[in-house]
Amino acid sequence: MVSYRILVIGNGGREHALAWRLSQSRRVESIYVAPGNGGTVGLSKVTNVNEVRADDYPALVKFAKKERIDLVVPGPEAPLVDGIEGYFRDAGIPCFGPSKEAARMEGSKAFSKDFMERHSIPTAKYRNFTDYNAARDYLENITHDIVIKASGLAAGKGVIIPKDKPDGLKALESIMVGKEFGAAGNQVVIEEFLEGDELSILSFSDGKHIESLPPAQDHKRIYDEDKGPNTGGMGCYAPTRIVSQDTLSTIHDTILQPTINHMREEGFPFVGILFTGLMMTKTGPKVLEYNIRSGDPETQTLFPLLSPETDLAMIMVACTQGWLDVVKIMIDPRFCATVVVAADGYPGSYQKGTEITLDGVSDGTILFHAGTSIIDGKLKTSGGRVIAATATADNLEAAVKSAYDGISSIRFNKMHYRMDIAQRALKMSANDEKVLTYASAGVSIDAGNSFVEQIKPLVRSTRRPGADAEIGGFGGIVDLEAAGFSKATLMVIATDGVGTKLMVAQAMNKHDTVGIDLVAMNVNDLVVQGAEPHSFVDYYASSKLNVETAVQVVKGLADGCKQAGCVIVGGENAEMPGILSGSHYDISGTAIGAVSRDRLLPKTESMVEGDTLLGLASNGLHSNGFTLVRKIIERNRLSLYTGAPWEPGTRTGDSILTPTRIYVKPLLRLHEKELIKGMAHITGGGLVENIPRMLPKALAAEVDVSTWPVPPVLKWMKTAGNISSAEFSRTFNTGIGMVLLVAQENVTQVITKLEQDGETVFQIGKLVKRTSEGCILNNLAVWD
Repeated sequence: MVSYRILVIGNGGREHALAWRLSQSRRVESIYVAPGNGGTVGLSKVTNVNEVRADDYPALVKFAKKERIDLVVPGPEAPLVDGIEGYFRDAGIPCFGPSKEAARMEGSKAFSKDFMERHSIPTAKYRNFTDYNAARDYLENITHDIVIKASGLAAGKGVIIPKDKPDGLKALESIMVGKEFGAAGNQVVIEEFLEGDELSILSFSDGKHIESLPPAQDHKRIYDEDKGPNTGGMGCYAPTRIVSQDTLSTIHDTILQPTINHMREEGFPFVGILFTGLMMTKTGPKVLEYNIRSGDPETQTLFPLLSPETDLAMIMVACTQGWLDVVKIMIDPRFCATVVVAADGYPGSYQKGTEITLDGVSDGTILFHAGTSIIDGKLKTSGGRVIAATATADNLEAAVKSAYDGISSIRFNKMHYRMDIAQRALKMSANDEKVLTYASAGVSIDAGNSFVEQIKPLVRSTRRPGADAEIGGFGGIVDLEAAGFSKATLMVIATDGVGTKLMVAQAMNKHDTVGIDLVAMNVNDLVVQGAEPHSFVDYYASSKLNVETAVQVVKGLADGCKQAGCVIVGGENAEMPGILSGSHYDISGTAIGAVSRDRLLPKTESMVEGDTLLGLASNGLHSNGFTLVRKIIERNRLSLYTGAPWEPGTRTGDSILTPTRIYVKPLLRLHEKELIKGMAHITGGGLVENIPRMLPKALAAEVDVSTWPVPPVLKWMKTAGNISSAEFSRTFNTGIGMVLLVAQENVTQVITKLEQDGETVFQIGKLVKRTSEGCILNNLAVWD
């Protein structure tokens, strides 16, 4: 087993919690904390380093080399913003923290706000200012409540919430003219004041994948009832009850993962812990700020909730090496609360060197030191936030009580702490006994009814003889005789879905084409059996029904059914919170067709060597292989929102959402003239697996892949993904969406009729005697 030697940089409560948790790893041999504090002194495996300053990065690198350090963990934001990661990267020592470029997300609030605006990540409306007079004029002319933020680092204190306009003008002058926060206030952000509950989410990231810890709620103000100036944090609890699992999934899908994705796309991938501060507004979650390190006191609150089986050192190493997605992070189903004790005067000026006395604490309670030092053998204060009591328990009320019990073991002159940590959450929990409804559980019957009413005209537009296309009953009825079918008719049924192409549709917020895909995947499977599609039913499942999205999906279904000549006779909408999450949905469908017994395909008994294989051009990717498609796009750092390399002027996401081609009507016209012996719909498995499905065991298809052009999108995927020709032929349609088998003497007639119907047709091969495989592909070299 690999053994790690770790250097933690910092001296606060967060660094004490980092060292405490890392010391529990069986893979950790030793931990050095530079400089550490009075609490890290007594930890197992831990040594404080006082001979090197925490901001002397070349000296820290020299120390790391001397002590054979395997992993560096910077705690505070300042060294990360300074670029400490680059010093260790140049020395070949992994650093669990972002690059200087990525650290701008905290180092400059103006930069991070501009980043959010570029990528439509929900946040407060804002303006950035470097000129005091311009900022003052703006402030004097607005009427809404605002927040003023020093753009640079201000130790968590650079956010001012004015009570009125004069207070705001005074704060602006203090920051930009009076330099209250030094150079951090050279630029300010003035943004709209957001109302709601705040929460913090800490997410591990390897630059691509993220794993988030439970949401926590910090208490920033110095006094009870959120009064007084901001601090670095006076207490915290987790997990917070103010958001549902469904909302957390929405936050992941619309904020956290897009943030990581866009940072990578812009050339500064994030490695480390991303702290995202959020406000839960009436219109949904919005980002207040990003921090590029774990929070304080969030770290002290969340790390005790990691299960004993979860190895923090392994997580950090995985992040630095890019394999976080295979690491399992488990959370104990408990609650944790932290209460911070501060020195008198904090967050303003305060006295240092006050002696501290500590008594023992009960099991489940930990004292995390922050501003403490050992001086002449005595524990003394050395910072504004001095020490914190953290406790875990089976419920929040017990955790909070134990944390305050832990506070009683701490004594020093003029100590101060808040008395209301987690009290709002405890009051909320008392209201949890309210009467429950289906809607409060996450399912809206009203939304479902509204959805049905809005799609009735779309469904009705697909009406044909034999079915009235009216929905709202218990089932759809099809009258085969009224539809024109004789008694000697066979029913043919196909069912399918769209697969992970839906993830692209959801990312692009474009839902009017996947319904066409769903119809196409089903009716193309019917027509290859000679059947005329008549009826279609669908199943739409979501975490929470978004009527606008669902209507767009059904619009696509209706368009597809009209192309295929079938009618929507029914469907089902299901809300499934807890199974699906966020804005995700899934769709499946079933198509019903009919064919007379003597017209059923394939006609295997009539197939002979020399029969001709005709290929009908696809529209591109169609609906198969999208898991690989998304992987190729991700690996090549191609955004869905930027131009497609293979289709200038079209966004990547829009291009790959081009719907599957529906071949039904022209093929049925050929089948009426008995010109087709067999057909194969080219879906998953490609040519090599789908063509043999229509052939007798004695015959095989010999296909010349040089007889048709590979569409640009598929050509790019093959090259960008470094896909072998064999794999390419089994995963994608390669440009052929449907294959027909016709007698040699009918080839010209069939091609002519198909081209008249707008199809592009290629003569791609013939039938031969089968000796091994059911489909032989020749001239594969043309794909290389």
